[in-house]
Amino acid sequence: KHNNEESILAEIHKIFGDKPDISVECSGVESSIRLAIHVNAINATKSGGTVQLVGLGPAEVKVPLVDAACREVDIRGVYAQALELVASGKVDVKPLITDRYKLEQTLDAFEKAKSGNAIKVVIECNLE
Repeated sequence: KHNNEESILAEIHKIFGDKPDISVECSGVESSIRLAIHVNAINATKSGGTVQLVGLGPAEVKVPLVDAACREVDIRGVYAQALELVASGKVDVKPLITDRYKLEQTLDAFEKAKSGNAIKVVIECNLE
């Protein structure tokens, strides 16, 4: 877990050697979308690059649109294509599930998700 946006960007740049041409945002969280576009004059995505939005969050989010326009960063919704890739089996999302809880453990599941120490928490609703 990173403490701040700058450390996340430093890690991204370390892994890729530079800013990525394409950033894929899968959480739908406003801060993550903003990070993909721009943060404190440090850009996560290269100028002229693309931010692909897969995650669905609130209907409205505050994003640095002027910065994206000035740096010619394209923002594209790719939710339908992502669903198709998962449905076809070309992308396996099961490894993203870090924790599973029974329906009776719903409160614990939400606490785990809120803690920031999980990627994806699943509540299994077996009605058998």
